[in-house]
Amino acid sequence: MTKRIRAKHKIDRRMGENVWGRPKSPVNKRESKPGQHGDRRSGKLSDFGLQLRAKQKLKGYYGNITEKQFLRIYKEASRLKGSTSEHIIGLLERRLDALVYRAKLVPTVFAARQFVSHGHVSVNGRRVTIPSYRVRIGDVIELREKGKQMALVIEATQSGERDVPDYLETDHSKMTAKLLRIPELSEVPYPVQMEPNLVVEFYSR
Repeated sequence: MTKRIRAKHKIDRRMGENVWGRPKSPVNKRESKPGQHGDRRSGKLSDFGLQLRAKQKLKGYYGNITEKQFLRIYKEASRLKGSTSEHIIGLLERRLDALVYRAKLVPTVFAARQFVSHGHVSVNGRRVTIPSYRVRIGDVIELREKGKQMALVIEATQSGERDVPDYLETDHSKMTAKLLRIPELSEVPYPVQMEPNLVVEFYSR
């Protein structure tokens, strides 16, 4: 088990929320924060604290991507016309690992990152091993033959734990997915509230 996979429970505990909506999240079992004095540590956060928390939650949700990658996404989003916070979500959702997860081809975004890195995914017929690869509208994502036979893939596609969003066209019989459009924040099925506007405030300080 890699450090990134172990990190998902750590992120849930730190945020005090079930960030991915998973039934085995440790925060499902307790109402207080972790630690002996968890109940005493719930002081009111400052504006900076709220902004930092929003950034950590959104960054953690997408497989705990690096600060360098996340800052690059913010800078790119800020150069585009329109809402920077909406553009941040659009750029994050176009990551290949995010779409492999979103299409229910694997059970977690951490598994999606590893799956792509190990060469089990192709885009428009070409093998891609970069989890942060930017998928374009109309691109077809497909699992390669070895990946299609894996138990975690079969389990994920048959799971009723989450639904495939409308901006993806998915065929689980062929293990394919197509990006139909870039989603808005309101369309992305986050289990918890994400606040990209606070992320923009954090980096705009």
